[in-house]
Amino acid sequence: MSRGGALRRLAAHEGRWLVSLVWWVARRRIGVAPGERALGYAAAQAAFVYGLAFVCVVETVGLSALFAGEPVVHGVLLVLDVYTVLMVLGLQAAAVTRPHVLGAGVLWLRDGARRELRIPVGRIVSVRDDLRFSRSEARAGDAATKGAAGRVAEFAVGGQTSVTVELAEPVVVVGLLGRRATVGTVRFHADDPRAAVRAVREAREAVREAMAGADDGPGAGGAGVTRP
Repeated sequence: MSRGGALRRLAAHEGRWLVSLVWWVARRRIGVAPGERALGYAAAQAAFVYGLAFVCVVETVGLSALFAGEPVVHGVLLVLDVYTVLMVLGLQAAAVTRPHVLGAGVLWLRDGARRELRIPVGRIVSVRDDLRFSRSEARAGDAATKGAAGRVAEFAVGGQTSVTVELAEPVVVVGLLGRRATVGTVRFHADDPRAAVRAVREAREAVREAMAGADDGPGAGGAGVTRP
């Protein structure tokens, strides 16, 4: 991707987490329509994010006192420190307001404001609760040597995933800077992995039943239909 394209994607990311702060204060969620099920994942990182935000606030107060006699330096550092605090809180706000969503035959996975992936439920072969620690960059790079069906995409939170989804057909994951990868397995984190697995299985069965019903309907060669 060109440098301009990467900058545009980064600017869009900044806008998304800033908007998420507003929705977080309003206690609303983004992209969850009536009848769809939200699968939260923010709890695993909450303690870390709030602790980091507290440290940033303490640093802001300390630097403000240290450079109180130098207005220019004090002003610049204050702006940077406040923005840093907002950015840290925006990380949590994006995770809370942008949960995974299950509905309308699609499992919509989101990684805060950074990236997302829509998986047709009909492509899911299996889903299971499966607690794993996120792979290192070195191990993730090894997956690139495999075929698409062997590659794995991870939507980790707090360095871990808790649900594994195996697909009948690969899907394309687009990273924050536009890098694309074709994967056959997706791992993501959910605050309640067992409930998430149960919900996805129910949705998959509903899709299969609907497809079977369509095949058995009028014109499908069922009882009472005369073939020419």
